[in-house]
Amino acid sequence: MSSPLIDAVVLNSLLGSERPPVVLDVRWAVGTGTDRAAFDAGHTPGAQFIDLDTQLAAPPGAGGRHPIPSASAFEESMRAAGVDAASAVVVYDGGLATSAARAWWLLRYFGHRDVRVLDGGYSHWAASGFDVETLSVTPERGDFSATAGSAPTLGADDVLSFPGTVIDARARERYRGEVEPIDPVAGHIPGAVNRPTTDNVGADGRFLAAAELKDAFAPLVGDSPIAVYCGSGVTAAHQILALELAGYEASLYPGSWSGWITDPSRPRATS
Repeated sequence: MSSPLIDAVVLNSLLGSERPPVVLDVRWAVGTGTDRAAFDAGHTPGAQFIDLDTQLAAPPGAGGRHPIPSASAFEESMRAAGVDAASAVVVYDGGLATSAARAWWLLRYFGHRDVRVLDGGYSHWAASGFDVETLSVTPERGDFSATAGSAPTLGADDVLSFPGTVIDARARERYRGEVEPIDPVAGHIPGAVNRPTTDNVGADGRFLAAAELKDAFAPLVGDSPIAVYCGSGVTAAHQILALELAGYEASLYPGSWSGWITDPSRPRATS
């Protein structure tokens, strides 16, 4: 299977090909949200801006802050961005891939396999000296068809009885319950182990080598099945991408901590 990542040099060459990939700009950050202003200030040629909060998530509720969108809503967003059934798709964000990975995971969840994440994101692209545009273009409408279920997920009731390793992808202090800057309750799901997504990348914002990731994950997961959650199901996709690079498959608990705490009867741990 080909890598879920793509380098800026390779993307630049593909943009000049006869059938270039559809490029989606998903700049967003925890705490500040969607960053359309960054897209308007400069983006890769032909890129389409995708709003994570409204196009890559359903409205907040019992399913957490970023529930999986409906198939029909996601299909419409991708078609409007020019995605065809046969399109190669490249997604990126500002640099760390924490929000780009959400688009990567959703496209795969809804049945589109030919999607890759720009390693290092827009920062890597700009630093490489490749062309940057400031004007947005309206693409020809695509024919992408969304069918849910092509990537494994867990419901809240499945998490405590999960017969494997559950990884909490948030920062260590949030996992321990020492601080909680976003959700109204601090802590983590009992039995979960912690590996922050920031540990998956180097100082340049690019993913560590597959062998390094394998060495990091192996002591945590062994040969067991793997499930991942975060605060709202966004950065957990980054963990799933890193696990894939290391040779593992993992299920996502989409509601994550923000969905877990909507039911006060669910247990919580701090340590």
